[in-house]
Amino acid sequence: MKNPLDSLGQTILCGVVIAVILALVANALQINADWWRFFFRWLHVLSGVMWIGLLWYFNFVQAVNMPKVPAEQRPTIIKHILPDALFWFRWAALSTVVTGLILAWLNNYVADALALGFIDNVPKDRAIGIGMWLGLIMAFNVWFIIWPNQQKVMGLVEVSAEERPKAARMAGVTSRFNTMLSVPMLYFMVSAQNIF
Repeated sequence: MKNPLDSLGQTILCGVVIAVILALVANALQINADWWRFFFRWLHVLSGVMWIGLLWYFNFVQAVNMPKVPAEQRPTIIKHILPDALFWFRWAALSTVVTGLILAWLNNYVADALALGFIDNVPKDRAIGIGMWLGLIMAFNVWFIIWPNQQKVMGLVEVSAEERPKAARMAGVTSRFNTMLSVPMLYFMVSAQNIF
């Protein structure tokens, strides 16, 4: 029998099975409106961990270590690791936004939060709204600035030799900008659930 930990897909499937079994044992799988709100919050957190985890990997690990990699080995990273990392990065960003908006809709605060609490003057809606807008800005940056420029860096979009470093710089600076925004975004997302 093959070890399920040898396959990422089987590992995730095992994690889901364990979660379901434990939820059944703990009597934490009562499917009703509250459970659906919880379920989308859980999906939102899972997606957000993947997204921000990769963002921080790019900025705390890859960006600072690429200059240390011998120049002749860098194309291997760009060709083999970067495409997969960017695939999960951009789809995790989209999944985080979609599950977050569904969660806000299920909890009846999507309009008030997007209006930054100015409609209902509720501090919790203002806090989650700030987090939502920062997340939306970051997701926009992923899909419309980082990803198009990384396609140029990876050679998926043909550009001149002069354009490639400019694309790398734009993708890098925008990724760093998103890293900066991730700090207040996470603060406001968590504060909305714990302070108010």
